[in-house]
Amino acid sequence: MTLSFLRDYCLSKAGTSEDTPFDANTLCFRVGGKIFGITDIENFDFINLKCDPEKSEELRERYPGITPGYHMNKKWWNSVSVLGNVPDKLILDLVDHSYELIFDSLPKKIQAEIRP
Repeated sequence: MTLSFLRDYCLSKAGTSEDTPFDANTLCFRVGGKIFGITDIENFDFINLKCDPEKSEELRERYPGITPGYHMNKKWWNSVSVLGNVPDKLILDLVDHSYELIFDSLPKKIQAEIRP
């Protein structure tokens, strides 16, 4: 998984934007202004993604490359390795899951603006 590929994938999702609100190296992906993914541009070795808590526990037990979210709410966020110990398809599925969790939490008006 490369940063370029992951970035393109995230930005292909409806209503997604990116910014670096914390520092020049911390890239955030947002939908409706809310973050669904965070990664480091210089040291691209994992991405933080929101995840249903029950699913998080299952994933953490099954994959050593999925750990509680670094600097995040450990109940809701996972750090997902992009170094080859988590299948690329699963990483993309988890991006989708995180995006949908955030999208579903947005007010209906904003949802309708993003997906008319």
